[in-house]
Amino acid sequence: MNKIELKDMEFFSSHGCFEEERTVGNRFVVNLSVEGDFSAAAQSDSLSDAVNYQTLYDIVAAEMAVASNLLENVAHRIAGRIKAEFPALSVISVTIDKINPPLGGRLYASSVTFQI
Repeated sequence: MNKIELKDMEFFSSHGCFEEERTVGNRFVVNLSVEGDFSAAAQSDSLSDAVNYQTLYDIVAAEMAVASNLLENVAHRIAGRIKAEFPALSVISVTIDKINPPLGGRLYASSVTFQI
């Protein structure tokens, strides 16, 4: 198995259950890891044989732009769209950090990881 990771993608989105979160928005950091057999791309050096990083990023960005109550829902949508685009992938893991969530205390982030 081989792995591709897109690390620390930053987005400003309106995810959250509270009205203020959906109105004001918040910063989010997304980490994506996909696993599969990338030997064809490694041998051919051709993008047509590869998992295109730009496509992965575009899927994450598009789903982060759709407001949801729960980060679990966003991560699930991201993983599902990636699996539909690249069905040969064996593992897809999406972690979304909500920076400075409104939990009544000081903390860097809350985080959700979804893996298929």
